[in-house]
Amino acid sequence: MGGSLNQTGILHKITRNLPDVDCRFTPFFAQGFYAFLAKTGALNYTIMGGAHRRATLKYIRENNLVLDEEARQGPYDLILTCTDLIIPPRLRESPIVLVQEGITENEGLAYWLVKNLRFPRVMANTAATGLSDAYVYFCVASAGYRSLFIHKGVDPRKIIVTGIPNFDHAASYRNNHFPYRGYALVATSSIRETFGFDDRMAFLRKAKSKAGKRRVIVKLHPNEDQKRAEEEIRQVFPDCLIFHEGNLHEMIANCDILIAQNTSAIFTAVALRKRIYTSIPRKTLRQLLPQQNGGVSAERIAEVCRKVLDTPPVLERHPKRIFGRSLFPDLLEGL
Repeated sequence: MGGSLNQTGILHKITRNLPDVDCRFTPFFAQGFYAFLAKTGALNYTIMGGAHRRATLKYIRENNLVLDEEARQGPYDLILTCTDLIIPPRLRESPIVLVQEGITENEGLAYWLVKNLRFPRVMANTAATGLSDAYVYFCVASAGYRSLFIHKGVDPRKIIVTGIPNFDHAASYRNNHFPYRGYALVATSSIRETFGFDDRMAFLRKAKSKAGKRRVIVKLHPNEDQKRAEEEIRQVFPDCLIFHEGNLHEMIANCDILIAQNTSAIFTAVALRKRIYTSIPRKTLRQLLPQQNGGVSAERIAEVCRKVLDTPPVLERHPKRIFGRSLFPDLLEGL
């Protein structure tokens, strides 16, 4: 079950290592109240709609993958997903392998409400990744992330450090056809679209001070309000290049410095030893840096999937109801 283009690409790379398995793909979906909201367009700035959904469907078609929209042809022997913030009831009777998609957000008030008062996990966004305990295994990026998830309360017996595709071979991004080099790269985020606070103008002014006399290239987050973002950028950088699409990893490989908000691609800059300006401490980024294993993470995760597929089903392993939570999230997701 894909979501963002990053998630879908990660899952595709894993399934390439399972050539004998009948693999089918779906954009991220929900049931219950979340599904109602998605149909109204209220969730178009999330992975349940809008640009993310269109990009995922396009990727599935262009790569000739088998589409089973909303997993209606199930139940399946295995569900592979990059998020457990919402788990549709239709998937809960199948064993799940969860794969970390990238950087996780800070543990703010929303995380505290989710962790201690059992509010819906989606409120805390990626800070709540792994808290469902609804999966058989959780494949994570690094030993540092394993420690972080254990600190959050994730069962250590379920966590396997495999590395994660797209972030496990940063050096490969140096071989690219992006035509520019030696610039200051500004990478925005979709903080506002996920209901967080973002003083965008302050961020842009900071970026201008760090860029100095370098050429400035801005890469917009695919999930943000592109028109609004470009209008704001032009107030500070009237002559900069703005990219709405493109491979951010390759742009990072060619830049001199990266000024970023909250994007997983920061890890590519860390691995390539780029100068970085972000709110996340450099020491923390180094500790959490995904394994640089030459790009074998997908193969390792596929081995985990085979282990699950080769294990006789145990009813207690994947109950229909995800216990240990309040009823409130169940009503939102669909009982």
